[in-house]
Amino acid sequence: CTASSKFTALRFFTFPADEELRRKWIVTIRRDKFTVTPHTRVCSRQFKSEDIREPVSEKGRRLLKKGAVPLLFEWNNFYLLTPRPGVWERRERPAQEDDREETPDDAPEVPMQHDYVSAPDPAIVDVVLEENTSLRDENRLLRQQLERLT
Repeated sequence: CTASSKFTALRFFTFPADEELRRKWIVTIRRDKFTVTPHTRVCSRQFKSEDIREPVSEKGRRLLKKGAVPLLFEWNNFYLLTPRPGVWERRERPAQEDDREETPDDAPEVPMQHDYVSAPDPAIVDVVLEENTSLRDENRLLRQQLERLT
């Protein structure tokens, strides 16, 4: 950030002493070859307003709340997207009415679930296997004829 506190109400914060929190700050800043020195500061524009404690007195300083991490930068237009609600947090949907038509009593009952695990008729399997075998034999003979011609 190239902001100046000379004519604005910006506040500049030093990096935290806590190593874990310091690491979080460095990760969120996203700078190549970034080295923290004792003089490195982060501008108050990089923090959410909820992360900054307003001064108690008129001459007091604005301080960061414990655990605050800079999140607002130029690369995200100083804006955070609101997270999408999780599956269990989404709003209730109106109950759907059962729109299925009534079937006559003599109509065959059709299961609503698919029958993926049912075994095929053994007679059909035998026919398909026999056809498969004959096609393989025909394919083998055609390959042999092709080899003789070339």
